[in-house]
Parts: sequence; C-alpha cells; structure tokens
Amino acid sequence: MAGRGRGDGAPRPARGGDAGQRARVRMSSVEATAPVGSAPRGTVRQRLRARLVAAVARLLVILPEPPINALAVAIGEIWYRLAPDRAARARRNFRRVAEHLVVRGLGGPRIRAAATDDRALERVVRGAFGHAVRYYVDMARLPGRSAADFERRLIVETPDAVVDAFGSLHPPRPAGPAGPPGSHGPMIFVAMHFGAVEAPALFAVARTGSRVTAPMETLDDPALQAFIARTRASVGVDLVTLRDARRALTAALDQDRVVGMVADRNVAGGTVDVPFFGVTAPLPMGPGLLAIERGLPIWVAAVRRASGGRYRGQLRRVDTPTEGTRRARLQAAMTGVARAMEESIAEAPEQWWSAFAPIWPDLDPEAREGSGHLEPAATAATAGHPADGSAAR
Repeated sequence: MAGRGRGDGAPRPARGGDAGQRARVRMSSVEATAPVGSAPRGTVRQRLRARLVAAVARLLVILPEPPINALAVAIGEIWYRLAPDRAARARRNFRRVAEHLVVRGLGGPRIRAAATDDRALERVVRGAFGHAVRYYVDMARLPGRSAADFERRLIVETPDAVVDAFGSLHPPRPAGPAGPPGSHGPMIFVAMHFGAVEAPALFAVARTGSRVTAPMETLDDPALQAFIARTRASVGVDLVTLRDARRALTAALDQDRVVGMVADRNVAGGTVDVPFFGVTAPLPMGPGLLAIERGLPIWVAAVRRASGGRYRGQLRRVDTPTEGTRRARLQAAMTGVARAMEESIAEAPEQWWSAFAPIWPDLDPEAREGSGHLEPAATAATAGHPADGSAAR
C-alpha cells in the first residue's frame, strides 16, 4: 500500500486522533523479516545524495504547504516539456482511460472530453506531471504528518464501507488507546500510484492501532531505499523486500495485522490478466492470492488531493469468490479489484501517475516484463507468491 511507513527504534502504541503523536505501535516479529533498508549502505555518492534528500525533506516539513505545492506543479510543467517520451506514453494511456470511462459513464467532463479532444487530453497529461512531483513532496513531508492532521483534512466519500471495514466511521477517541494490535482482525488493503498514496496507510493505522506491512522492490540505490523505508516507517508502514514478502505478509495476517499492496500495474513478478479500462492488462496477483488463501475481502483504498489542502477518500470492498477453480477465483477477485480501481481513478485521472508506466501489452510490450525488478535470488523465492508485482513504490 502505499499502496508506496517507517520507525525509529521503539515506537509506542498509536492513539487515534492525537495531534501531537504519529501512530506507532510495538515492533513485531513481522518487522524483523528483512526490512527494506537493511541492505548495504551504498556508495559514498549515494549516501551523500540520500543525506541531501533527507535535508530537503526536513525543510519541506516546516515550510508552508501552498507555495511548495505551487512550486511542485511548476516543476511538473518543466518535466513535461523535458520528457516527450514519458508524455507520449501517458497520452496513450490516458486516451484509453478516457474512452473507457465514457463507456462506463464514469468521470467528470474533463476526462470524458479527453476521449475525443486532443487539447483536453493534453491538459490531463500535463496535470499528471505536476501530481507526480506532488507525490515526492508528500512523501518527504511524512515524518511531520500526524494522523489527527490527516483526519481533519479528510473527507470520507464512502462512509458505509469504512464502517463495514473498521466498525466505526471515526478513529478511536484521543482519550483512549487505539486498541490492541489485531483487535480489528487481519485485513488486506490495495492501493494505487494515485493521489496521496501514503494516506490509506495513515487511515488504516489510525483505526487499527496496527502497523501496515507492505512489500517494496529493491532499488539500485541502497541509501535512498533506506531513506524511503525510514520515512514510511514514521507513519506506521513497514516495508519488506520482495524476497521476504510472502513470509512477512503471511506473518502479519497471522497476527491479525494489516497488509498493503499496490496493484495498478505490473512492477515485478507474478501477474494475472484481467480487464482494466476495457483492455486486458497483467496486474499483480498477490492481493487475490492472499484473499483466497485467507477467505478475506480485499479493501481497495484511494485518497486524492482536493482544494484547500483537503483530501477525499474512498474505500471499496471486493469480496473473494468461494466457488470455482483457484484460477477462476483469482481472476474474479482481481477483476473486481481492477473495476474498483477504475472507479477511484475516474474521480481524478490526472492524479494517477501509473499512466507514465507500461500497463497494457498492446500499447507497451514492456508491460509483460514489469516496470521494476526483483532483488537477486528473489525470483525463485517469490514466483507466484502474494508479493509478486505488488511493490509499494
């Protein structure tokens, strides 16, 4: 999940709604399973670059948000002009998205116009560059983000689903503990490279008192990877390597914890072909496999940016079929996930930056190979297992 949070030693149990405290709970054996960031330190140059990134991140935490957000959009505009190949891929992908949303009767006039109007399509593409930059800014701000601050800004658009998932629309009261880890039961969350991708984890941590375990592919820069792991740990997400993902996710569910996976494109590993915006796409099979093995529903979460520093969040339940072959059940579960993701993306397609990556093999043959890679020896260890392709990057 982002889905694409982090700890500093001995975190304490989270108290939902406490503005002065970021949600943290006791570290478990799950987190001892080859966490991301425990790899080699990297080269001197990589370590210096990671320190520079960390220094900028600390600055972003204290600076006022509106001018920084405006600067991010301006940087996105420059990026758009300097990356014609990236823009061309996004153009192809967003055209497909727009055409399918018209067929399904979803989305607002802006994206629906993009199905036939080149200028409208280009506005969506340009907007996506700005939101991609906003993602990196948001990630840098995570250590300064409290659950209470996020809750104040969040507008929940699917309250019934939230009550279904957590038993209450609101997190536990500040006066009491968030509840012992596991009191909610095991949960499987799916997120996307969309909007405020870290927000679903904040949401889940605040309501469960449990940290979220999520896989992440190994980057070529160990120092940067360690920085990302620390940053996400600060809000309650423990990243694990793909090599150890199956064991870590299974252990988390055994302890009635929350696991999160990003499933809107093939990153690395095992996939299943399902219709996605009207055309077959290889999507990660991990969420479906875990749900089938455990008899659990899949919760598809999406939080998008709104005006005035606010957020709008949606949660959708995808039930796992109980009849048919294992393959048919997997296909049905992930088809449901794909449809749920379509409905969330329809609300703000320009905030879906997976459009910059290969998604459909008929448009980009690389979609079959995946846009990332498994760490050495992980291919044999994880092939066909729940973590495949669901890296939280």
